[in-house]
Amino acid sequence: MARDTIYFVSDAHLGAPARDAAVWERQLCGFLRSIADNARKLYILGDLFDFWIEYGHAIRSDYFPVAHEIRTLVEKGVEVHYFAGNHDFAFGPFIKSTLGITVHPDSEEIELQGKHIHLFHGDGLLKFDAGYRLLRKVLRNSLYQALYKLLPPALGIGLASKVSGSSRKIREGFMNEKIAAEYRDHARALLDKGNDIVFFAHTHWPEHLRYGAKTYCNTGAWMRNCNFATLTDGQVRLWRWRENADPEEIPSIKISN
Repeated sequence: MARDTIYFVSDAHLGAPARDAAVWERQLCGFLRSIADNARKLYILGDLFDFWIEYGHAIRSDYFPVAHEIRTLVEKGVEVHYFAGNHDFAFGPFIKSTLGITVHPDSEEIELQGKHIHLFHGDGLLKFDAGYRLLRKVLRNSLYQALYKLLPPALGIGLASKVSGSSRKIREGFMNEKIAAEYRDHARALLDKGNDIVFFAHTHWPEHLRYGAKTYCNTGAWMRNCNFATLTDGQVRLWRWRENADPEEIPSIKISN
């Protein structure tokens, strides 16, 4: 891959109480090391962590291996950007200053390699998510977050872990073709408004669709599938990372209408 490659990854849910959690973490660390010499930028499109609460003097120790690899990327000159997910949004100085990550609390449209790109984790887009959209505003309110941090770290982290686990279990059972189609419709509307490329995540359903010269890519999930995407010379490619082997490309699908 070219030295100016831009990488996109999401939904590792580090810290989730799952049987293969240690494997996902090891693989993610390997992936981050593998891109250190050819990445210009890394965009994390949310839910890298199963939850994130940043107390002033308490950071989960099991997040340190991946945090170290991200800090190493930054020290090597890689720009790291984090788009908040529905599990990890209450970021503070550790993420921003200690690790050197640029945080984006919501969707944004940016220029990369001559392409106009819309980036968003993707939570709250579905028609039946009206209740969640209201809850999202409450959870992301700075006053609510400050009040929550009055809880002792052991209690606050334990409660958040339980809620995150319940949310993840619900989502793992809801994904189907109808929902994937609704995400495609959202992406198509954004492409029709002038974007060249739309990136979503959240669904854990990797897709790379081409509408003529325009592209919709859902980065799927690092959790279980080790999905990631790249942008090189303005062209999107979707992959599955493999230990001790070259990444496997997931073919794009051309949409005729």
